[in-house]
Amino acid sequence: MGNVLAAAAAFVGTHFLLSHPLRAPLVARLGERGFLALYSLVAFATLIWLIIAYRAAPPGAPLWIAGDLSWAIATAVMLIASILLMGSLIRNPALPQAATGEVPVARGVFAVTRHPMMWSFALWGAAHILVYPEPSNIIVATAIIILALVGAALQDRKKATLQPDFWRLWQERTSYWPFAAIAAGRARFGGFGMHALAGGLVVWLVATWAHIPLTGWRAGIWYWIS
Repeated sequence: MGNVLAAAAAFVGTHFLLSHPLRAPLVARLGERGFLALYSLVAFATLIWLIIAYRAAPPGAPLWIAGDLSWAIATAVMLIASILLMGSLIRNPALPQAATGEVPVARGVFAVTRHPMMWSFALWGAAHILVYPEPSNIIVATAIIILALVGAALQDRKKATLQPDFWRLWQERTSYWPFAAIAAGRARFGGFGMHALAGGLVVWLVATWAHIPLTGWRAGIWYWIS
């Protein structure tokens, strides 16, 4: 358990350190390509450590028993997460090559939150804690949640510095917290493309089915299909 916790802390901590306070001095010394190579190496090494530690840890007693209601909630949450993930892949102003020109109107998943990809990862973590509340799994899922949501907040600060005019207007039209901009009248719900709805549905069905051959567990709608 201690090894899982250490690996999770290293995975999250090195990501934040390299992405923010250490990025500028390392880029100055190593160059952009050298920094990216170092970043990728550290991220890969700590991820492998986390995977190995998680697989080696003996299963602990679950903190609660996940019944049908827990599985139903997790199934719905994972569908939402899949839609957010697929919707974030197109017309995402957070991508470096996208934040140019006129600030777009928030539509689809970006009307829900300006960080749909990060929230999809956080929802993934929450759903997996809900249905598998085993200590090692809670550590790993919590690490993903922290990395996603704290990373999203830090991304806002970074983008506000690098692209102040663009990002200020984009923040005014969107929200960090899901549905906050819609509730405040700054965005309108709707405009979801098929890449988000159909793509999210396909990813949700395939990913939940894949639990059966990969883990021996039934997840999603497959939990109720024998």
